[in-house]
Amino acid sequence: MTQASEPGSRRLLQNLRATLSDPGEGQARLNHVVQLIARDMGTDVCSIYLFRDSDTLELCATEGLKAEAVHQTRMRLGEGLVGRVAARSKPINTADAPAEPGFRYMPETGEEIYSAFLGVPIQRLGERLGVLVVQSRNARAYSEDDLYALEVVAMVLAEMTELGAFIGEGAALSAPHQRPSMIRGSAGQEGTAIGNVYLHEPRVVVTNPFSDDAEVETQRLRGAIDKLRLSVDELLSEASRPQSNSHDKDHMQVLEAYRMFANSKGWLRRMEADIARGLSAEAAVEKEQSSARARMQQVTDAYLRERLSDLDDLSNRLLRLLTGQGTDTGVEMPDAPILVARNIGPGELLSYGRALKGIVLEEGSVGSHAAIVARALAIPLVINAARITAEALNSDEIIVDGDQGLVHLRPEDSVRAAFADKMAMQAKAQQRYASIRRVPAATVEGPTIALHMNAGLMADLPSLPSSGAEGVGLFRTELQFLIRNQMPKRSELVAIYKRVMDAADRKPVIFRTLDIGSDKVLPFMKPTEEPNPALGWRAIRVGLDRKGVLCMQLQALIRAAEGRPLRVMFPFVAQFDEFKRAREMVFEMLDREERLGRPRPRDIKIGAMLETPSLAFAPRQFYEMADFISIGGNDLKQFFFAADRENERVRRRYDTLNVSFLSFIEMITERCAATGTPLSFCGEDAGRPLEAACFAAMGLRSLSMRPASIGPVKHLLRRTHIGKLGQVIAEARYDGHQSVRGSVLEWFETQGITF
Repeated sequence: MTQASEPGSRRLLQNLRATLSDPGEGQARLNHVVQLIARDMGTDVCSIYLFRDSDTLELCATEGLKAEAVHQTRMRLGEGLVGRVAARSKPINTADAPAEPGFRYMPETGEEIYSAFLGVPIQRLGERLGVLVVQSRNARAYSEDDLYALEVVAMVLAEMTELGAFIGEGAALSAPHQRPSMIRGSAGQEGTAIGNVYLHEPRVVVTNPFSDDAEVETQRLRGAIDKLRLSVDELLSEASRPQSNSHDKDHMQVLEAYRMFANSKGWLRRMEADIARGLSAEAAVEKEQSSARARMQQVTDAYLRERLSDLDDLSNRLLRLLTGQGTDTGVEMPDAPILVARNIGPGELLSYGRALKGIVLEEGSVGSHAAIVARALAIPLVINAARITAEALNSDEIIVDGDQGLVHLRPEDSVRAAFADKMAMQAKAQQRYASIRRVPAATVEGPTIALHMNAGLMADLPSLPSSGAEGVGLFRTELQFLIRNQMPKRSELVAIYKRVMDAADRKPVIFRTLDIGSDKVLPFMKPTEEPNPALGWRAIRVGLDRKGVLCMQLQALIRAAEGRPLRVMFPFVAQFDEFKRAREMVFEMLDREERLGRPRPRDIKIGAMLETPSLAFAPRQFYEMADFISIGGNDLKQFFFAADRENERVRRRYDTLNVSFLSFIEMITERCAATGTPLSFCGEDAGRPLEAACFAAMGLRSLSMRPASIGPVKHLLRRTHIGKLGQVIAEARYDGHQSVRGSVLEWFETQGITF
C-alpha cells in the first residue's frame, strides 16, 4: 500500500468510527455505513449482505442499488458473485462482472448498469457473517489498496456485528447472540438435559476495533509478542529437560514449529500494517486470525491444517495477553451447567465432575476420551456441533438432545416445553424402574437374564446398588491412566482397585486390563504413527509387547483382592495364542505374589473380550480354557461390517439387528454353550431395550451396560416371551430380510408392549 493511500484508509476508518458511535437503530447505522464507504472510495455502489440463516444471504443496506430491494433480495450460499464470495471466504475483484463465472443478474436491484465488482467476506474467526460489495459503472479493476481497505472495513463490520451494533427488525438484523439456534451434531452419549451454557474457554471479545494512536498500538502489540515468544521459549525449555514427559523428537518438532510461527516477521509485519491503517492491536490480531481460520477451512492437507491451527492458537494467546481476558474469567458456573467447548481432554472433563448436566463439543468423536468419560459419568453428550463455541455465550439457555445429536441454543418456548415434557416422562419412567430394582430380569416363560453395569471411575460405584445391577461386567482400568500426566504407581493402582472391590460389596467386578492404543493414547506415552490405529498396536498387543505395565497391573489387582475372588479380562484378543500368553502371565504373577507372602485370591476367573471376528473361530481349546467370554459389541460390530464407528458417514448404515450379525452372535452363543463357557454381551447395544431382548432371544443370558440402561432393559425383558420373539427373528431371517428390526417392532406392537 502506498503512503498516499494510507491516510485515505485511515480517514475511512475514522469516519466509520464516528458513524458507528452515533446513536440510532441498526438499519440507520447500516445505511450510513454504505453511504460513507461509497463516498470515501469513490464508487457508485456499496452494499452489505448479511446471512439471514446459515445458507441465505440478504441485502440489508445499499447505496446505489434500488432502495426497494433492501430486505427483499436474497440468494443462497454459492449463488451469484456475492454467494461465491461467502462460500469461498475469498474476495472477487473483476472489471466485467457479467462475464465472471457464476454471475447472476438480480433485476430488482437495478445493478445491470454496473460493470466493476469487488466483494469481500465479512467474517469473524471462520464464522461467515456476510459480504461487503462495491460496484462501479466504469469497467475498472479495483486496486490492491482498494481491496485491502475494504477487507479492513469488513473486519470492523464483523466486530461491530458481534457487539450488536446493527440490531433491528428482521432476522438478518437481530442480535447474533439473542435469536434461537438449532445446531445438528452427532450423538456421543444418550440422554437429554436442559440447562445453561458454561464455556470451557470463553471467547475473547474485541470491544474497540479502532486505533486511537497507531504508535501506541504498535508498541502494545510488540510488547505482547515479546511475552508470547518468552512463554513459547519456556515451553521448549521445559520440554527439553531430561525428566520431562514431553522429551521426544516429535513433540520437540511441534514446539519448534510453534516458536517459528511466534517469531515470524511476516506475521508481525501484517499486523503492524493493519494498525497503521487504523485498527487497534487486538483487531489487527483478530484480522490475521480470521484469515488463518478461513484458509484452514479450505485446506485439505493435514499438515498444513495443523500449522494453521498452531497460528490460530498463537493468535488466541496473543489476544488474551492484549485484552487481559484469560481462560479464567471469573464467571461462576451457572445452575444446571452444560459445558460447551471446542474439544476437551479427559482430565479437564473429570475436573468438572458430576456437576455438569450435559456436554457439547464442536469437535470430537464417539470413541474420543471425552466421550468415554461422558459415558462413564452418564452425562448427555453431543459432538461435532459446528460453530457452537461461536454461537453460545455464558449462561445462555441450552438443550442437549444426546439421543438425536441436536443442540437447541436459546430455545423457543414451544421447544423448551416439548423437552420439559420429554424429561418429565423419562423421570416418571425412572420411578417405574425403581420399583423393579431388586427383582430379577426374568422373562415371561422363565429364563432370567443377568444384568451388569459398566464402570471406569470410582464415581460410578455408588450407582451400583441403585441401578439394580448384579455386578460390574466391565471396569475400564484405562481411565485411571488417561486422566494422569504420568504413569501411576503400583501402590496407587492397588489403592484404586481395592476401593472398587470394597464399594462393590461382594458383588462381582470384572477388571478389563489396559485397553490403550488406537484413539486412547496415554498423555505420557509417545503416540505411534499407524495407517489404521483401530487395527493396529493396541490393547493386549501392547500388553504382550510391553510386559512391564501389564505385569504391574496384574500385581496391583492381586494385591487389591486381599484374598477375595478376582476376575480379570483381556481386551482385543484376536487369536488363541494371545490369550494363552496373557493367562500364563496371570499365573506367573500369582506365584510371584505368593512367594512374597501375599494371599492369592480364593477364586480367580480369567476371561477375554471377543471383539474381533477371528476369535469367534478360535479352536475349541480357547473356549474350554477361558473362564468367561464377553462380546465387545462396539468393536466387534465395526470390524464385522468394516464400518468405522467414528465415521459418521458409515457407522449408522449398519444395523445391530442385521440378520448376518445376529447369525454371527448365535454362532458364538452355540460355541460357548458347547463348552459351558459363560458368555455376556457388553456395549452400547446391550443397553438398548429392543436389542437386549433380541440378544436374549438369540441365547445370551448376561448383558453389561451403563447403569441408567438397566431399568429400561429389565422393564422390557420382564414383559417379553423370548421364545416367541426368537421365532419372529427366525422367520424374518428365513424370509430374507436384511434386518429383523421391522418384524420385531411389529411383533411387540401386536403384543401391546411399548418401550
